[in-house]
Amino acid sequence: MGKIMLEDLLKFKFLSSLVVSPNGGKLAFVVHEMNKDDNSYNSNIWLYDTTTGSLSQLTSSNRDSSPIWLDDSRLLFVSWRDEKDRKRKEDGEPLTPFYEIDTSGGEAKRVFELPFFVERIKKIADSVFLFTAVYDHKLGEFWKLSAEEKEKVLKALKDEKDYEVLDEIPFWANGAGFTNKKRVGLFRYNVQTQDIIPITDEFSNVEYISDSPDGKTVLYIANFFKDVMKMPNDLFLYDVEKNETVKLTHHDHFMYMLAEFIDGKVIFAGSDMKRYGINENPKFYVLDISTQRVELITPDFDLDIGNSVNSDCRYGRNRIVKVDGKYLYFVSTQWHDSQLFKLDISGNIEQLTFETGSVDGFDVANGRIFFVGLRNMKLQELYELIERQEKQLSQFNEWVQKERYISRPERFTFNTKDGTTLEGWVMKPFNFEPGKKFPAILEIHGGPKTAYGEVFVHEMQLLASEGYVVIYCNPRGSDGRGNEFADIRGKYGTIDYEDIMQFVDEAVKRYEFIDENKIGVTGGSYGGFMTNWIIGHTDRFKAAVSQRSIANWISKFGTTDIGYFFVEDQHFATPWSNYEKLWWHSPMKYADKVKTPTLFIHSDEDYRCWLVEAIQMFTSLKYHGVESKLVIFKGENHDLSRTGKPLHRLRRLKEIIEWFDKYLKANE
Repeated sequence: MGKIMLEDLLKFKFLSSLVVSPNGGKLAFVVHEMNKDDNSYNSNIWLYDTTTGSLSQLTSSNRDSSPIWLDDSRLLFVSWRDEKDRKRKEDGEPLTPFYEIDTSGGEAKRVFELPFFVERIKKIADSVFLFTAVYDHKLGEFWKLSAEEKEKVLKALKDEKDYEVLDEIPFWANGAGFTNKKRVGLFRYNVQTQDIIPITDEFSNVEYISDSPDGKTVLYIANFFKDVMKMPNDLFLYDVEKNETVKLTHHDHFMYMLAEFIDGKVIFAGSDMKRYGINENPKFYVLDISTQRVELITPDFDLDIGNSVNSDCRYGRNRIVKVDGKYLYFVSTQWHDSQLFKLDISGNIEQLTFETGSVDGFDVANGRIFFVGLRNMKLQELYELIERQEKQLSQFNEWVQKERYISRPERFTFNTKDGTTLEGWVMKPFNFEPGKKFPAILEIHGGPKTAYGEVFVHEMQLLASEGYVVIYCNPRGSDGRGNEFADIRGKYGTIDYEDIMQFVDEAVKRYEFIDENKIGVTGGSYGGFMTNWIIGHTDRFKAAVSQRSIANWISKFGTTDIGYFFVEDQHFATPWSNYEKLWWHSPMKYADKVKTPTLFIHSDEDYRCWLVEAIQMFTSLKYHGVESKLVIFKGENHDLSRTGKPLHRLRRLKEIIEWFDKYLKANE
């Protein structure tokens, strides 16, 4: 059995967009894999027959995604298989082409295109669809223009491509580029008449739409803003037949996360953000539309909604909420696992999955549950949940288990000085020998409100295969253990730093094979902040790799897509109300104390933690004579390690390994 290789990443399969047909007879989902030659990702639609248990590939253009069922045999999906469409898209024309295919046989046929970059589409009646898409004020009502008028508008945009006019914040978004005066709008489309009707106005940003049980009404959540986007949003009810919208917002300062129908009532989740800020865990409520009465049904629920377990082996989007019958099903992270739960209208919550790992997405029809998951240290596969037992349905990545050494994390718990229980893990290296000592690398997750668990992470497995002990933990600030545990507002670099340092002490004490004189540290985003913080507060680590990091909370406030509200929320300060506090929590303040050789990895289109963060820290270390290096990936964003171009992802890992080898294996 061989070790995990750098280029194994190119062979992994990633599963997304799982949807069950209305009668539950078939599953459609997308399989993604890397294309090294094109430095891109291939995406094709696959089917699973729930009666025969057979898997089959449905499409093969390598450019197919976002399937939805039109009925029990026909699928609608997005495809960029036509070269002319791809060229139009590259030229900046808003366009999404849709194809239809009969899953019982036949070729895919193009049925319509929409003059938008569509995010989501759903059928609500024969020939009638609702969709969300980017509305750009520069294009205006582009869909109403003639072909000649469209050409003139697009030419004018090309003439302006060398500059941007900004008059609101945020003016850009990670992964989306410049977003000034762009909103995700909700629209209605009639295939027969080709009429497009906007449901929301040009300043509303739609964040969520529900799956209406009867197609007559739809719930959606939107944030209306001009000049400055604020966090509270609003809940709306759209009447399809009347083409009318009613505002259902029950609280002026509330962040709605989801809203669905059950038994004619609205069940929604969210928080008022008063006690724990923007990261406060949501609670579930029921709204009776006829009386406007709102009832809190889960007063003791203290978990987030969604999967926050870290891995670099996912691609594409998956559903994390679905109503089926009288239940709302949802994914939530609990300690180091993400699991599937269901909720009824009375507020009773039942946990449905229990295996270690993560439920990455699911769908359910008539009580029958299917999901995509990272289970038992395997890469993503398709599963069915049968009476709480998980049945694996696919074998896309089974070769990894058979052909590669997989280092299984060993979990342990310990108590901090103030009595808080923390959990951490140790992964043995590929060439492990009892009685021998090995260099180690501390990994720190981002967020900070995410979590590490026992799932397959290629970066960690690769480091273990290269002869390193990999250690990681979930310090305070992490997700999965309630609001109090996750709340480190105003404390960045204090209790979280102490937790991580005590974890390293515990790991060294418990595992004698860790060479305490040869430990490196790395992390991204919040983990990059903590890496920068650590090297300014201790010389314990012999090498560091700081990725998509934060160096200066003052510059982050004014440069990133979330900076102006995230920094104030997390530090209770702005550059004007308490400049000293922001500077105190900034790793750059302590850069003159750094002695650790540090590699900085950043993307030039990372608008979540902008490039200036890495540049400032890199410059500071160079100025003070510290061995350091900065690697900038062009055309990539904050998600380089997860969704970046294949060759860039490989080069990133190569840089990390070579840096640690240089400083942790120099005398071997």
